[in-house]
Amino acid sequence: MAEFKTIVNDVRTGKSYNVLVTGHHANSLIGKNVGEVVDGIFVGLPGYKLKITGGSDGNGTPMKVGVPGNRRRKVLLSDSKGFREKSPGQRKRVAVRGTAISSEIVQVNMAVAEYGPRSIEETLAPPAEEGSDGQ
Repeated sequence: MAEFKTIVNDVRTGKSYNVLVTGHHANSLIGKNVGEVVDGIFVGLPGYKLKITGGSDGNGTPMKVGVPGNRRRKVLLSDSKGFREKSPGQRKRVAVRGTAISSEIVQVNMAVAEYGPRSIEETLAPPAEEGSDGQ
């Protein structure tokens, strides 16, 4: 059973929210690519549309746009996501993941593309515990 730690970025306020996605919602994210817009119901935000902006696997290897598939590959990179050059023109072969989400991905980054009827804070807020009136 797949499980993802999803980071949802609210582009209006600049805040990010951590959401744990498990079960059939996580399984429906498998096979989606970076750049795709998905329904917010997968992360508990009905009415929202979310754009997948990236992610990483358990070792911290980032997903890279332009690398097809879901496997980890070594790619020759200059200054870009996954590698920062120390001197101008430096290139290095580094491991990156493809753009497709697989079961080996641990973290998925998303940004809000379309807003829903309720605010994200209201929707993702944990329910108040009954019987705890502060006494």
